[in-house]
Amino acid sequence: MILEMVRANGAVSLRELARVVQTSEVTVRRDVRALEAEGLLDRRHGGAVLPGGFTRESGFPQKSHLATAEKTAIADLAASFVEEGEAIVVGAGTTTQELARRLARVPGLTVVTNSLLVAQALAHANRVEVVMTGGTLRGSNYALVGSGAEQSLHGLRVSRAFLSGSGLTAERGLSTSNMLSASVDRALVQAAAEVVVLADHTKLGTDTMFQTVPTDLITRLVTDEPPGHDDRAATELQALADQGVQIAVAGAPGGSAGAGGPGGDAVPARQQRRDVPLPGPRRQVPGAGSGLRSASMLGEQSPGAERGRVADLRRR
Repeated sequence: MILEMVRANGAVSLRELARVVQTSEVTVRRDVRALEAEGLLDRRHGGAVLPGGFTRESGFPQKSHLATAEKTAIADLAASFVEEGEAIVVGAGTTTQELARRLARVPGLTVVTNSLLVAQALAHANRVEVVMTGGTLRGSNYALVGSGAEQSLHGLRVSRAFLSGSGLTAERGLSTSNMLSASVDRALVQAAAEVVVLADHTKLGTDTMFQTVPTDLITRLVTDEPPGHDDRAATELQALADQGVQIAVAGAPGGSAGAGGPGGDAVPARQQRRDVPLPGPRRQVPGAGSGLRSASMLGEQSPGAERGRVADLRRR
């Protein structure tokens, strides 16, 4: 029954599996582990998915139930990087939808998106201007795709792009399982001076069919703390840092309060923001030394300095 549910939906949470088979999550977790050992499915934090990285993309209902706590923590942290009056692009996905909900109180913000879910989250935000791309509606993830979406992004220039995807590796960067979605994400990247990837630890080390953002174009990764037993995620994080990606980790239980969020919304006290040190000069934040950088250190950069850096990137 577990295999039938996973094959039918692409991804299923342990909670849903336990409800359907009428047993405990502990028992389901043990069965899922046994099925993974036979190569019949892959475990993910809080659920199970079709085996292998090069599988079909899960729909929104399945994705929305996976790693929900991690996505919330990532969205809280990612929102703290957005400043008043910025123009940004936000791609499609359940994690970016969570981010959009937190951007509703940022005064003077302009958000360009191809996601109906992102637009819906910001629909009643009086101080946020929402600009939607054209394109053809892709119902599985409520996103606009195709040539219409890509053409509407030509000539656009914003400070940052916030994107999610199906997998992230140091070798290929961010990837997704759908060709049309990948093409629009690449157009969003071309419009931005910086690229911020939002990916929970279950996506680290997963490689899917279509590359959207190569590693050398990723400015920052916002992720959650991998479990101690997840060596694959920890190894991938280090490899990304070695290639110059700034790593911001959220959701450390019991951590100190993070920096104040945009529009007066503080990052919850359970969030802890830190960056993995970079080995080389690429995208090195001025004044950063060795070791992990705290939220207060990140907050010392003035908005003027940030705008100057964006302007310099545009001239380049």
